[in-house]
Amino acid sequence: MPAALPQDSPDAEPALPAGPAFSPLYQQIKALLVRSLQGGEWKPGEAIPSEVELAARYRVSQGTVRKAIDELATENLLVRRQGKGTFVATHAEENTQYRFLRLTPDAGPASGMARRFLDCKRMRAPQDVAKALGLKAGESALLVRRTLARNGQPVVLDEIWLPSGLFKGLTAERLSQYAGPMYGLFETDFGVRMIRAEEKIRAVAADAATAELMQVAAGSPLLSVERLSHTYGDKPVELRRGLYNTLAHYYRNELQ
Repeated sequence: MPAALPQDSPDAEPALPAGPAFSPLYQQIKALLVRSLQGGEWKPGEAIPSEVELAARYRVSQGTVRKAIDELATENLLVRRQGKGTFVATHAEENTQYRFLRLTPDAGPASGMARRFLDCKRMRAPQDVAKALGLKAGESALLVRRTLARNGQPVVLDEIWLPSGLFKGLTAERLSQYAGPMYGLFETDFGVRMIRAEEKIRAVAADAATAELMQVAAGSPLLSVERLSHTYGDKPVELRRGLYNTLAHYYRNELQ
């Protein structure tokens, strides 16, 4: 159990240092909650203790705990459920399945797409991949290649790089048999949860090999999306390079 912050009473907040080291109390509580999430104290899909219990645990006010939880819910690490409590978010949930897939059809609902895995192999990580994932020179990585199709038409071609050490036992067969989103498999079977991602987007032209897989003419315009996903502690755990056919789809991002 994390050490409680020193307090005179549950409703009093401790004196905080001035200057650059200052951190609001709710941010300190948030950091303790993230530490518990990272350590596996509460698993994806499980309920965390109530605000009253957490306030007693950390010897702070309930309002301070609520503010910390509000931020974690905004960041999609926790999910509030009316009348039930607060739960650890999971990629297997309906409302989070497409959080990192922002490709939306021009018409119709953003439903799931048919997956086809082309490769799943371990190999020496190329220099740029090793640098992005924080791997040592010569260290191996797992390469997964797949297509996503809607109505029989390939829409996405993904090249996914993963640190081999975190994904031992991952095979194309295992990926194909898992019915939920890939990130759901990563968190349930390998204990790796994607919590943040940064992307680079540019327009490219399909080369001959890509055009064949995507069933488009060579030279057709595609949207290139390179994503670096992180887990707790801001550790990079996935480099994904996707090519999107936007003829009948668009890339949707919600800015707040």
